[in-house]
Amino acid sequence: MVERGETDCLTEILKAVSDPTRRELLTLLVQHGATRVTDLAAHFDMSLNAVSKHIKILERAGLVSRRTAWREHLIEANLEPVNEIDRWFSELRSIWDMRLEVLNEVLNKETDHD
Repeated sequence: MVERGETDCLTEILKAVSDPTRRELLTLLVQHGATRVTDLAAHFDMSLNAVSKHIKILERAGLVSRRTAWREHLIEANLEPVNEIDRWFSELRSIWDMRLEVLNEVLNKETDHD
């Protein structure tokens, strides 16, 4: 079962990736590796400030991190939080599988009695 702290973390992750711009930013970072904010912003028809706000949301969710290399601030993807989503979906799948097994047992009992 998902604990309260894990639920809060999962909520932040799902909120962060609910926006198409943030999903695209994350995809670009996974494809290209650590990238400057200005280089990321070049892919979008929005201000540098708007892109920075999207990155901050991804940071709060733990999906990206910043590091400094000399005078450049680079943004890097961190896909570890995606495991939280996978664990949650796995739990949902196992619950669904159990329900299907019970249904199958009920149906088999009914067929045996006919």
